[in-house]
Amino acid sequence: MIDVHTHIFPPDIVRNRQDFFGDEPAFRWLYDSPQAKLATAEDLLAAMATEGVEQSVVFGFPWRRLATMRRHNDYILEAQHRYPRHLLAFACVNALESGAAAEVERCLAAGCRGVGELAFYQEGLGDDMIAALAPIADLCQGYGVPLLLHSNEPVGHVYPGKSPMQLGDLYKLIQAYPDLTLILAHWGGGLFFYHLLKKGVAEVLRNVYFDTAASPYLYRPEVYRLAAEIMDPDKILFGSDYPLLRPARYLKDMAAGGLSDAHRHRLTCQNAKRLLGL
Repeated sequence: MIDVHTHIFPPDIVRNRQDFFGDEPAFRWLYDSPQAKLATAEDLLAAMATEGVEQSVVFGFPWRRLATMRRHNDYILEAQHRYPRHLLAFACVNALESGAAAEVERCLAAGCRGVGELAFYQEGLGDDMIAALAPIADLCQGYGVPLLLHSNEPVGHVYPGKSPMQLGDLYKLIQAYPDLTLILAHWGGGLFFYHLLKKGVAEVLRNVYFDTAASPYLYRPEVYRLAAEIMDPDKILFGSDYPLLRPARYLKDMAAGGLSDAHRHRLTCQNAKRLLGL
């Protein structure tokens, strides 16, 4: 299996998360509870060995402080350097912060294989955010790497990390960067459903992929089978959102939801291999 959505943190942040809450409201919102898990690269590798995952995309957090952002990205790059057969580094920034694009360029030049998970937990996805993403989108296209964006459904229950997002805003962003390879986390907040529309949408979404991160918390097991019927099954990528959930939970739901073995293999392995050039 290849997991395109995992989070790892430097050991000192794992040990002393409260020291990093100041001026970082989004980090505190997601990780204030001691039940919210933080993991190091070694924690992830141990879980991968247990779960049968061969390679994982790893990224950090969209910090407001540039120094913390750079430090976390350095840890991600170091993890890829230490474990090149198993870990693929993505650069993570806060797109609204000064220096974000320069940090993305630094990380891509140093060997990052993509950018993400970029999130806008409290700001939402308005025109200012779409404009702020422009230089990052240009860099991703120039380096030929994907951009992975946080997304979530605009309805339903509230939970930490659920941003004030409308699918129309997400669609507007995709239209603004039609040649950019995008991975939308968490099923794109349900945007994949609109492949069923007869006109326009499938063409607009031609370079958009959807990952399964947090799916067991959000959707019934049938979502895997139905998504593979609604759109090209090659556009679905397995993401666990580790350490939030383990891969075994997803495989159980895939079987319960009636996903075929052929589609499961594409979703958990082949699609990511092709997209990431593995």
